Amino acid sequence: MPLGTLTWQPAVDHLDLLADPTAAVVTAWAATDPDVAARLMVTAIDPELADTAALTEAYDLPLSGSGNCVLVAGRREGQERIAAAVVRATTRADVNNAVKRLLDVRKASFLPMDRAVTESGMEYGGITPVGLPPEYRVLIDSRVVAANPETDGLVIIGSGLRRSKLALPGELLARLPGAEVIDGLAIG
Repeated sequence: MPLGTLTWQPAVDHLDLLADPTAAVVTAWAATDPDVAARLMVTAIDPELADTAALTEAYDLPLSGSGNCVLVAGRREGQERIAAAVVRATTRADVNNAVKRLLDVRKASFLPMDRAVTESGMEYGGITPVGLPPEYRVLIDSRVVAANPETDGLVIIGSGLRRSKLALPGELLARLPGAEVIDGLAIG
């Protein structure tokens, strides 16, 4: 699969390039959806280039092909509610309106880095919607799911580790168990 200057391979055959919770979800998901084994790809990268801007420049990838995943939390009636918001790198999550409304909380803010890393079992800068704790909502902006002609319909997301990335069709990401596709989740 040509995408930038990277070599992409089936993720199910390279689980060592995925964080443990990501590998577990990929394995289970592939068992129920054959497209996962065929269309979810992984590539190794320099971990120093894991941040989106550095990644796209170093590996000749379009910025619009990357999806960023942020973890957001808020409280309502003493209960914490956490969600992952997945948006295109050319936009930003509308935390103060859309995410707050979807979580039904008065105030939403980014989950602190130490908690995000500990609770997800993933590395900061590599957090992905694939393999998050089941109690987290996974909110995906509809623009991430829409086919991107610059990447042949693929979206590049984290693998749970800084040393690799996943690529998959947006429509396959929308089928991630528990995912909710939301219009207007992002600004920009």
